[in-house]
Amino acid sequence: MSKSVTAFRIIAFLEGVSYILLLFIATPIKYFGNDPQYVKLLGMPHGLLFIAYIVMAILISKAMKWSDRTLWIVLVAAIIPFGTFYIDKTYLKNAHG
Repeated sequence: MSKSVTAFRIIAFLEGVSYILLLFIATPIKYFGNDPQYVKLLGMPHGLLFIAYIVMAILISKAMKWSDRTLWIVLVAAIIPFGTFYIDKTYLKNAHG
């Protein structure tokens, strides 16, 4: 497995975890507990990881010879909770890009 695929897998994992924490923990605390500190704490790292995920997906798609459809699935997965974990299992785990 190439270093770029390994780096993308790590970014995908971290992006997925940050999204889940933001969506299911920080946001409810913000609105139900009236405490926005966790959204502020997680928002910026998640945003940076999201951007890194998108850029890495586009770069890796060329090396892995993904079709436009596959790239689209990988990109859309970033906005679906647990989507990046599906991408890792389906497209990256056994990749040789």
